Amino acid sequence: MNFSPLIQELIDALRCLPGVGQRSAQRMAFHLLERKRETAKNLGHTLLRTLEKIGNCQQCRNLSETPLCLMCQHPGRNQHLLCIVESPADVLAIEQTGKFSGHYFVLMGHLSPLDGIGPQSLGLDVLAQHCRTHGVTEVILATNLTVEGEATAHYISHLLKTLPLTLSRIAHGVPTGGELEYIDAGTLARALQARALITSVE
Repeated sequence: MNFSPLIQELIDALRCLPGVGQRSAQRMAFHLLERKRETAKNLGHTLLRTLEKIGNCQQCRNLSETPLCLMCQHPGRNQHLLCIVESPADVLAIEQTGKFSGHYFVLMGHLSPLDGIGPQSLGLDVLAQHCRTHGVTEVILATNLTVEGEATAHYISHLLKTLPLTLSRIAHGVPTGGELEYIDAGTLARALQARALITSVE
């Protein structure tokens, strides 16, 4: 079936969302156009404002509408404990466990040379300085247990191995190939508590 150019454009735009295929995008588009036009206007307005106002925290790189995010501003968090994750969704997953009170460093991805994503794209060029400046004594490598996540963790281990800090890696309870965003809070809490110490880097 051929849709008008604007409807097709809307459908194609909705398909950029994760898990949304052609059929789902069509249903969403028709729902907004048939019954929820005011909601669609609010959605568009909110989306534009969010894109204009939300940037990255200057300290942890998480999404934030202020120079320092709320967690980095929180005086009760342990600045000597740093958890490195791939995405803001991973921060949310760990926070929901209620078992971590330190700070985060959000990579916004993982190393992927084929996609042109190198150390600088992930902020790794400033990570060592970040650890020194904030007196970090332990770094928890909580990148996903995928091939890319493991490669990123290995690179960070090499990067930080000369600093006077402890490196640990979440492992227990997190399945190989699993992504933190989709792991239940109980399993993730056990993974944090039973993290494995990295004693040496080859």
